[in-house]
Amino acid sequence: MHAEPRPSATPAQALEAMDFFIATAHLGQQEMAQRLGLNVTDLLSFACVLKAGENLLTAGDLAEHAHVTTGAVTGILNRLERGGYVTRVPDPTDRRRVRVAAQPDAVAKVVALYQPYYDRLDAVFAEYSADEIAVLHDWFSRTTNLTLAYIEELRAKDAEGE
Repeated sequence: MHAEPRPSATPAQALEAMDFFIATAHLGQQEMAQRLGLNVTDLLSFACVLKAGENLLTAGDLAEHAHVTTGAVTGILNRLERGGYVTRVPDPTDRRRVRVAAQPDAVAKVVALYQPYYDRLDAVFAEYSADEIAVLHDWFSRTTNLTLAYIEELRAKDAEGE
């Protein structure tokens, strides 16, 4: 497919559009989480469980993927389990450890909520060429890594007492 010509934009305009997108996406995540009876951090954590698929995460894995402390992940897992989103299953290789599995009914509930939105996003992506999609993927990946590195930098400064 040939992409439509794109309007020109300066880096400042792109940054402004990005800021507005992030704010709007955050509002959207809050809305989705509320409709599921979750908070945004618990929704993000459940998304990590879903992304892992059959490769079930340990609590430590989940803390790393969700960028929360291991102490925080205990509360997150307790809330997700009480809400019927996950279950803890014994680790087949280490009986002292448990892994986290998504509950099928919860998966269906999340898919039902998100699928219409994702269908609309897919329609937007369909308007872009393969090369443009590659640029978007690169940009999202690189800025995600930049953001995570900056969060870690801020947390390290907090830990140092700055």
